[in-house]
Amino acid sequence: MARIEDVVGRQKEGAQFVLSGAMMGLPPDEFDIVARLWLNGGGNGFRVVGVPHRRCIDGNFFIDRVTVIKDSTLLKDEKDAK
Repeated sequence: MARIEDVVGRQKEGAQFVLSGAMMGLPPDEFDIVARLWLNGGGNGFRVVGVPHRRCIDGNFFIDRVTVIKDSTLLKDEKDAK
């Protein structure tokens, strides 16, 4: 199970890569919530590009992976988060 900071930190600026619920050890419903937040405002050091991939579980569609681009302008200072 990877931490989001570790995955983003391994990428070069401008690199395009995939983040998934399975990669982060999150169930589909939890990853969907986080991915929707990223869609609206980007993540800590990345922004979502393209259309998120969705998976149907019991008739409900959940985002299960997103393609993102590393963007250091979106890095949040840990002091500001506290």
